[in-house]
This record gives sequence, structure tokens and C-alpha cells, in this order.
Amino acid sequence: MTETSNTTIFDSHFTRRDMLAGAGKLAAATALMSASGLSHARAADDTLRIGFVVALSGIRASFGASTSHTIKAIEETLKNGLEINGKTYAVEIIVKDNQSNPTRSLQIGNELILNDNPDIILISDAEGGTAIANISDARGVPQISTGGPWQGWAFQRNYNPEKGFPFTFHFFWGADELGTAYAKMWDTLPTNKKVGTLYADNDGGRAMHDPEHGFPPAFKAGGYDVLDLGLFRLDTDDFSTQIAAFKEAGVEIVAGHAYQNHLATFWNQAVQAGFKPKICTTAAGLLFPSSVANLGERGNGMSTEVWWTPAFPYKSSLTGQSSQDIADAYTAATGQQWTQPLGYDHALFEVGLAALKAAGDPKDKAAVRDAIAALSLDTVVGKVDFKASPLKNISVTHIAAGQWQQVEGGKFPYDLKVVDNSTNPDVKPQGKLQPLTF
Repeated sequence: MTETSNTTIFDSHFTRRDMLAGAGKLAAATALMSASGLSHARAADDTLRIGFVVALSGIRASFGASTSHTIKAIEETLKNGLEINGKTYAVEIIVKDNQSNPTRSLQIGNELILNDNPDIILISDAEGGTAIANISDARGVPQISTGGPWQGWAFQRNYNPEKGFPFTFHFFWGADELGTAYAKMWDTLPTNKKVGTLYADNDGGRAMHDPEHGFPPAFKAGGYDVLDLGLFRLDTDDFSTQIAAFKEAGVEIVAGHAYQNHLATFWNQAVQAGFKPKICTTAAGLLFPSSVANLGERGNGMSTEVWWTPAFPYKSSLTGQSSQDIADAYTAATGQQWTQPLGYDHALFEVGLAALKAAGDPKDKAAVRDAIAALSLDTVVGKVDFKASPLKNISVTHIAAGQWQQVEGGKFPYDLKVVDNSTNPDVKPQGKLQPLTF
């Protein structure tokens, strides 16, 4: 008889009461297992335990908004277990909220590894990946992360591209490619090529601000004159100094990395100050429909990177679904507009499960680690290829550039349209970049 997967889910609305209730259910399940005569050793041997770290609360909670749906979809796919090398395993997914906090990430990383004994850890929040990675390497637990530029994940850990890391892996696009994508998109609209930049002081912001591997060299190569005002604190709520400097310099393009609360504050203050750039292109803070909705009519024409959309021409290696299928399923189940992490969370499971299967013995952590290093897989976000990558332990995926444009008569007021595919020719453009209107 095939075992059914046992999945623990914390969605984006969980509370302390939910956590206590979940603990009670876990205790009851343990008692039931003992009463049934099943030994803990056998249960551990027959069940694959996948740790899944995500930001369900805190400043990056928007990135985890679709996680509950994805977990449920994967649970349904694995309801009859996962067959590996002639043996069927039940699958338990242990979801941990890192609360958008590196310190919390360290805590739950230790909890996962010391208490839950995962066979693999999957991390959809890149900052959580960097915080937990050293623990995973030290304890010999395979880990795959995504959700942030590979430079931010790698270089703060003294990364050597030829040596890599013992047990930790990452797939995502690079800040350098994103800078190129932005510049190529801007080229399609006449401007004075003066750019004012803002960067949040965190892993993502520092990666994009990096003078060697981030936005600065890409913007310079594109012929753009950059007014760089450095990093701002995450608790900043006054951008008047930056706005005044941009106005004085005649900036027509605002770019950088900020979260949606920062962007809403900046944009409201900019409008009040009479600052009217032609283009606003921001990483992180403009990824989501909610980000644009928060700006009201001012959201029309905002531009950002495109990690993934229903327009991506790729299919899931796990379910066979197209990008459009996955987006449609999310909207049908939740009533919400698709979000970009939806594709990458799905791909994260594709990669993790493929590695467990390729290992032959998914309980052998060294074998799983070796399987990840040798993996080349076509996923719903494109090819994830650790095997042929010149950057050990890293697979670089690709992006496009997009703009939020109003949809007349649509179910949702704005849709993110691909307006430049210079860095990912697989994706077809859906429109042209339009100047902001005031």
C-alpha cells in the first residue's frame, strides 16, 4: 500500500494560535504512530522530510504570499508518495517562516537541522538562504535556495567560483544581468539618460549596488549617467533628501532596489515635491500586483524585472503544467492575480525532488548533494543547470524587463507586460515601454 504524504503547512495568515494548534496536531500524530505500532525508525526511513523556508511575515511577506497554494499543489502531486529506485516514500514538507529576519533564519535553521532531521532544505527567501547556508554546510545537509541575486547569496560568504560550498546551492538570475535588462529597456524610450538610484541596505540591495557585479557597471556600459546616493536603512520613511538631489540633477529615471512600503513612501513624497521622472524601475518593490495597487493611478507605467510570468514558454518537469497553467490554477484557487515567486517556488520543488530521485538513496545526504551538483533540469522558470555552470554551486537563470500597464475591462487593473527580452530571448515581448504620466 502506497503511503500518503504528510505535509505541514503554515500559510501567510498563520497566528500564534495556529502554531500552538499545529504543535498539538503533531503531538497527536506522534501518539497515534506509537499506538499503531509503527517505530520511529521505520517512519523516518520511509518518509522524506523537506524543510521549506520562506518569508511569510515581515518586510518581505509579499514574496511568500503564494506559498500556501504552492505547498498544497505539491502535496496533491505527491499524495501517493514519491517513487525512488523502486521504493515509494511519503513526503513531509516542514514550512518555516523566517519573518524576513536573518536572526530568525538562523534560529529556524538550527531548529530544522537539529530537531526535524530534513533530507533536504529548500529556501525560497534568499536572505534566509545566506543565513542558514553555513549551518547546512557544517552539518552536511543539502540545501537549495532561490529568490535573490546569486551575488548576494555568494560573495558575502567568501565565495570561490572554482571551489563552491560543501552542501549549499543556489539558482537565480544575477544583479549584473538585471542591470543590463533595465538599461536595454530604457534604451527604447527617449530620455536624457540621467539615472538616480536608491538601494535598500540588505542582501539584495547590496548585491545590486555592488560596483563590480551589480547595477553600476551595467548602467555605465549602457551610457547612463548615474547619481548614486548609496544605501538607505530599511526603516527609512523620509526620502526628501534623495528627491531634492534627483530634482537638482535633472534625473529622468529612478532605479534601484526597495520594498513596496519604501516605494509607496518615496513616490508620494516625490509627487508632493513636484518630481516627475519619465521612468521608475525598481527591483523587489514593484514585483507584485499589490505593490502597484498601493500606488493607485500612479502605479500605471511602473517598471521592474520579470523573473517569471504566465508568458514564459516553459513547462514544469514535475507536473507538465505550462507557466500559464500554473498561474491560472493559482487565480482559480485563490481569486488573486499571479505573482512572480509562484513560478520560482514551483521550480524549487522541481529541482529539490529531482535531486532526491537522482540520488538513488534520498536518505544519503552526500548522494543528494552530488545529485544536485550534477543536475541539469528544464523547469517552469527555464533551465536550472548546476552541472555545466562555470560558477560552482550556482545556476544562473535569466530574466526579462517589464512594465505594469492598465488592462481595460480586465479582471485585474494592471498586468505586468514583458517590454524587453534582450536578456532572455525565449520570452516574447508583449508591448513597448511607455513613459510615466502625471
